[in-house]
Amino acid sequence: MAPPFRQQATIEHPVSVDGFGYWSGQDIRVQFRPAPADSGIAFYRADLVGSPAIQATVASQSDVPLRTSLGSRGCQVEMVEHIMSALAGMRIDNCQVWVDSQEMPGLDGSCLDFVRALQVAGRDEQNAPVKQLVVNAKIRVENQNGWIEATPATNGPSVLKYSLDFSNEPAIGKQAFEFAPDAEDFVKQVAPARTFITSAVAEQLKAQGMGSRVTYNDLLVFDQNGPIENQLRFQNECARHKLLDLIGDLSLSGFEINANIHSCRGGHSLNAQLVRQLLKHAELRIPRRQVA
Repeated sequence: MAPPFRQQATIEHPVSVDGFGYWSGQDIRVQFRPAPADSGIAFYRADLVGSPAIQATVASQSDVPLRTSLGSRGCQVEMVEHIMSALAGMRIDNCQVWVDSQEMPGLDGSCLDFVRALQVAGRDEQNAPVKQLVVNAKIRVENQNGWIEATPATNGPSVLKYSLDFSNEPAIGKQAFEFAPDAEDFVKQVAPARTFITSAVAEQLKAQGMGSRVTYNDLLVFDQNGPIENQLRFQNECARHKLLDLIGDLSLSGFEINANIHSCRGGHSLNAQLVRQLLKHAELRIPRRQVA
């Protein structure tokens, strides 16, 4: 049985987060602002004439390696998955995200600083229920690297699981993490998990002129012995971060998803494929309007 409808929420006050982009190296400011009910999440490019808006939905998503990118009418925002995960994890349904760059700041590689900012901003419950996508039969997407399955959550609340397999990188190896979405647990168990990369890939990116400002303190860089000049926050931090990304990408559906979802070696592209299939095949539950 699908859970009862919860009320939508926005933030009470504007709040800002400053950082720099992993790819561009540019200084970036993100400002979260309250938004009306049923408006969803939208990014506003304050650095462009007219501050054009990009709605944060899978319809705006474009396939960019290693990150989630959104675009509309030639305007783009990139690496939005951590911001989207923070908003979804904190159950903020409506928010304007004003930015002064195409790329979002990487911060420490997690979404914890975004979460802390949203906690300062406060949560304002709105007089409108959240619409749900309910999975009643298995939905599966796959590619040459992995797969993701959504199945009915028949035995209680939805559960998300990520299974990671880096057997060719022994310092990472095989990991898994399972999570039942809850705002308080999200802050403790998911938000602190950081982006990770192997030292070989890091060197390749630097040779291409990317990541010039990034240090070993800004994300987890693994060599054969483990993180270089850094310490893990969780033994399975890599799997937790992949689930963090999954939460952010699933929120591009624009709805609360009622399903058990298991991703095995999935990534941003496969996440987007699943969202598109959910929008086609899952049941959309819209609450009836209250009659006065």
